[in-house]
Amino acid sequence: MTRGSQRERDRERAAARKPGAKGPQDGLTPEQRRERDKKALEEKAAKKAQQSAAGGGGTSTDSKNKAAGGGGGKN
Repeated sequence: MTRGSQRERDRERAAARKPGAKGPQDGLTPEQRRERDKKALEEKAAKKAQQSAAGGGGTSTDSKNKAAGGGGGKN
């Protein structure tokens, strides 16, 4: 059996395991999805900005490395 037909058969079997699974399942158009994602990113950025303005508490690895004073810098 050639690889091409094996791949095709695999795709058919995978599709049979997930009936009706063609594309995203949220029922939104691409424009609606973009708007939803844009809003989520804006909320995330606002939350992060609020945390940094409130005194940090973020999870940035840069601040952890700077605070530890260690690193791979040349001395």
